Amino acid sequence: MTVQLSDTLTPHQSVTYFFDRAADCIGLDDEMRDVLRGSYRELSVQVPVRMDDGRLMVFNGYRVQHNGARGPYKGGIRYHPEADIDEVRALAALMTWKTAIADLPFGGAKGGVQCETYLMSESEKQRLTRRFTGMIAYILGVNRDIPAPDMNTNAQTMAWMMDEFGKRYGHNPACVTGKPVELGGSLGREAATGRGVVFTAIEHAKRTGVPLEGARVAIQGFGNVGSWTARLIAETGARVVALSDIRGGIYNEKGIDVEAAWTQQTLTGSIVDLEGCDKLSNDELLLLDVDWLIPAALGGVIDSRNAANIKARVIVEAANHPVTPVADAALGDAGVTIVPDIIANAGGVTVSYFEWTQNIQQFRWEEEQVNEQLQKVMRKAYADVASYAENKSLSLREAAFAIAVQRVARAANLRGYV
Repeated sequence: MTVQLSDTLTPHQSVTYFFDRAADCIGLDDEMRDVLRGSYRELSVQVPVRMDDGRLMVFNGYRVQHNGARGPYKGGIRYHPEADIDEVRALAALMTWKTAIADLPFGGAKGGVQCETYLMSESEKQRLTRRFTGMIAYILGVNRDIPAPDMNTNAQTMAWMMDEFGKRYGHNPACVTGKPVELGGSLGREAATGRGVVFTAIEHAKRTGVPLEGARVAIQGFGNVGSWTARLIAETGARVVALSDIRGGIYNEKGIDVEAAWTQQTLTGSIVDLEGCDKLSNDELLLLDVDWLIPAALGGVIDSRNAANIKARVIVEAANHPVTPVADAALGDAGVTIVPDIIANAGGVTVSYFEWTQNIQQFRWEEEQVNEQLQKVMRKAYADVASYAENKSLSLREAAFAIAVQRVARAANLRGYV
């Protein structure tokens, strides 16, 4: 049954709504729709962890493998209270479409544990990671399913996962990506998602004539993706006028010193007290009169309640599904261009692919080569989508999903799925 546009769609229903529109656009047959709408495997596990104070806490963990027609499952692991089965299912599907858009030989998967990492010590997070890895290890593998970092996980998390997986199946760095460089991680991986966002923005600016140099940019989120996006987009000559983190935001019409914001966060844990800036909320940041808006935090932050008040003319989705379907339709009608997540934030999985290939070959690329190859992939992905959108009179999101679904359906047919 086709998902209908609604203000109350869950994350997975929202992703499925865009899939259904793409399936209609390309005339996908009903049998293949049934295959691609659902997940191949969904694993739900109980993750008991002994905390530092002796308490036993039981967390809920998930690994969803959406589709593997184009290659091994690929997708991050996130630690967040909202990482329930519906959220993880949605993100796994997005990974299938994202790897297809970037034309990487991967399928899509995602993992999550529902927890508050800021309340946990490093030793508690390590025990959580090792227990979770052990619970899902039998569906992982170098040529089966390769995890990576996501929200509230990092290179250290991947090192723990690699070590725990290696205890059972033998050491192989290619079993995860996003690892520390010292353990086989790729140079350039930490900045890859943010760098990919900026490469995509540059390509969009070139193609549409909407300038980046001198443009006012607001970025919601100053984690790994948002901070690297801010630092790298400032190098293009854009003026970053607003930034935010979980505690709130800052604004300076003349432009924020992004490196100073990075230092402030490193020293204090937040950017909100950066000198020379006015304070504002995360919600207020989204409504600023800017040229480019880059949501780089949580999903669903732009919805029917605030879409009509968005003043930016271009939105680049650095976060996963930050714009709801209802808001997407309203913004499209208002003439706002949205560069969707399945193009814009594909830089992370692209460099994860580079890391995986380096591990298999036991050969390390120089960072310059990593960044050059990343730019080539992002440039082609954007060009493919923009050309399709222009030829078919579609939005960039509609075109991206249409291309992705076509590629995955073609692979599934060739392999004899249906």
